[in-house]
Amino acid sequence: MVSGRYGEFKVLVDGEVVAQSGTLGFLGVLPSVGSVLAAVRNRVKRS
Repeated sequence: MVSGRYGEFKVLVDGEVVAQSGTLGFLGVLPSVGSVLAAVRNRVKRS
């Protein structure tokens, strides 16, 4: 885990961003847990 700016949310796998909050992150709009897990699983499969 690395601290970012206010409203910044990014999930990285091996340095590649697989999920992020986008421009509405500062309002607390984050991707769902399911979509983050799916993105991580998909990236790990490609390795």
